[in-house]
Amino acid sequence: MHMYRPHILALAAGALLLSACTGTGGASKGADAKAPDDPSKVSGTIKVLTQRTDLVQDGTMKKYAAEFRRTYPKVKVEFEALTNYETEVKIRMNTENYGDVLLIPGVIKKSDYPKFFASLGTRDERATKYRFTDFTTVDGKVYGQSPIGVTPGFVYNKKVWEEAGVTEWPTTPAEFVADLKAIKSKTDAVPYYTNFAAQWPLTSWTFVNGSVHCDTQATTKLAQGDPWAEGADLRVGDTLLYDVVRQKLVEKDPTTSNWEQSKPRLAKGEIATQWLGTWAVIQFQDAARKAGTDPDDIGFMPFPAQVDGKFCAVVGPDYNQAVNVHSKNKAAARAWIDWFTDKSGYDRDNLAISPLKDAPLPEVLQPYEDAGVKLIELDDTEGARVKLIDTESEVGINAPEYRQKLVDLARGAQQGTLDDFFADLGKRWTEARKNLGS
Repeated sequence: MHMYRPHILALAAGALLLSACTGTGGASKGADAKAPDDPSKVSGTIKVLTQRTDLVQDGTMKKYAAEFRRTYPKVKVEFEALTNYETEVKIRMNTENYGDVLLIPGVIKKSDYPKFFASLGTRDERATKYRFTDFTTVDGKVYGQSPIGVTPGFVYNKKVWEEAGVTEWPTTPAEFVADLKAIKSKTDAVPYYTNFAAQWPLTSWTFVNGSVHCDTQATTKLAQGDPWAEGADLRVGDTLLYDVVRQKLVEKDPTTSNWEQSKPRLAKGEIATQWLGTWAVIQFQDAARKAGTDPDDIGFMPFPAQVDGKFCAVVGPDYNQAVNVHSKNKAAARAWIDWFTDKSGYDRDNLAISPLKDAPLPEVLQPYEDAGVKLIELDDTEGARVKLIDTESEVGINAPEYRQKLVDLARGAQQGTLDDFFADLGKRWTEARKNLGS
């Protein structure tokens, strides 16, 4: 089954294919999808494209639609779940037929959003109520809204960590490695699981960016510097991954790792730790229930780095929902997006962070609140430029290959030194940046 994972991870396959979509929406540029004033006057059938095959198959999305119809009785919602979402929607977007509501694929250049999507309003107006507006803003207008926010972190088995004598979150990478060594020597658990074979979990290491130095300008620094310079966030994260693998604190053969099996194994204490995100916690808790273990054993901890004695965690959007600029039912499509974001409870159902600025944090992040973890949003002004540099350099910060090479290097399956590996990445990145004129 195609598992849900956040937009930032789902980009792994699609973020590098920037030139493929031309579309036919140029003439409609600047269309708006205005919020309807009177729900009883909104009618029509809308098709909603989603990557949540699991929720369509188990009837959950149908329940949301039934609830939505209590407010909008004349709107019928149909869902189409796509297993290979990025690839399939990219092809459809060469026509006008790509649903009424869809998740904005990573393949679409931000500057092209007005060609494909109807505006939801101005940034100034929406930013007072919602998080993540910058991620879909073009020329002051917002073209998408994520129904949930996610933050990366380590999903871990609390019982195993306690059994190893570790009761405090590590505050430095060196402490984290020492704690994994304690887990290896005092328990039977695999201290850290790379999920190498599934590939996409390796891309989540890019999302240490911002957390290490608690820096809201971390994306801008990617666009203007060398992400693997000494002390840079990505170098710190990648070095930790390298050290954990190098010191044999991971599964015996990463190439035969199994994502689905890793959930019950962590729930049962056979695996201690994985770097994923808040979105994963509910899946691991469900695995614990099915395995007959305590779901409360599943913990979540921030990256081991502190600024002024405080941990920091980056909050980012999941896939952003948007209205097809060609939709004949823009009012109904907009009504669905607003309702799904504000009223559906989808955020609570997924233990996720609400996009509403005044909403409380989910229970899964209560330990973060107790520990005073600072949650930050990255400035995404240079996000589109980072994508271009990434494509030009062929590094692939949102693709799995470079970290697969890093893991292979660490486990001795590939020759070379870590310094040379970083130097090569940095050289390609900075050359691409200069070629693009910065």
